[in-house]
Amino acid sequence: MRYLVENKIILDDNVITYVIVPKRIKNIYFRFKEDGKLYVSGPSRIQKNIERLLLQNKGNILKLYEKIMTKKDKPITYLGKELDLIITNAKSALYDDVIYAESKDAALNYLYKQSLPYFEKRVDVLKQEFDNLPNFRVRTRLMKTKWGVCNISSMTVTLNVTLITKREDLIDYVIIHELSHFKHMNHSAAFWDEVGRHYPDYKRARKELNAWL
Repeated sequence: MRYLVENKIILDDNVITYVIVPKRIKNIYFRFKEDGKLYVSGPSRIQKNIERLLLQNKGNILKLYEKIMTKKDKPITYLGKELDLIITNAKSALYDDVIYAESKDAALNYLYKQSLPYFEKRVDVLKQEFDNLPNFRVRTRLMKTKWGVCNISSMTVTLNVTLITKREDLIDYVIIHELSHFKHMNHSAAFWDEVGRHYPDYKRARKELNAWL
C-alpha cells in the first residue's frame, strides 16, 4: 500500500491536507483522523481525478472537517476539571491540573488507563447503599454508545473509560444506574425508582451525559 501524503486543496477557504490510500476496493471513502488530515480510500484510479472528486464531495467533506476540528479543539478534562497539556517525549504523567504527554491522544489514553482503579474505588463506596448485591467484577473499555453495562450472566459491570473525563457526580450516577440493574434488568418504573432512591437527581445527570454520546 502506498500513501500519497501532504497534498492540499482549498475548500471554501479551508486548506485541507488529504492522503490518498489506494486499496483493492470498488467504493471510495472519506475519513478525517485526529491529525486533521483527510484520508481518501479507494481504487488506485482515484489518484487521476482526486481534485475533481474532492470538489464534487465538498459539502460532505466540510461537514466531516468541522466535526473533527471541533473534537480536536475540545479541552482535555479529568474528573470534570480542565487540564493543561504539555507536549513532551517523556513518559505521560499527571500533576495537579497539568498533564504531560507526547500528544493529545497519548494524554487521553493515559487518563483512560487511570479509570479502572478510580471506578473500583467509587463502586466500593456506592455499593454499600445497596442490599444483597451479588459478587461482581468491575471492568472498563471504550464504548461509543453506552456509559456502562451490567451483565448478569458474567456478573460484571463494565464502565466506559471516557467517563474518567466527567465529574464525579456523573460517574456516580452511571455506577448507581448499573448497580440498580442487579435489582431490575430493564428500564421499568421500578428500576427508575431504585435509581432515584440512591440518586434523586438522576434525570439531570442522565440528560447531561446523553448530550455527550
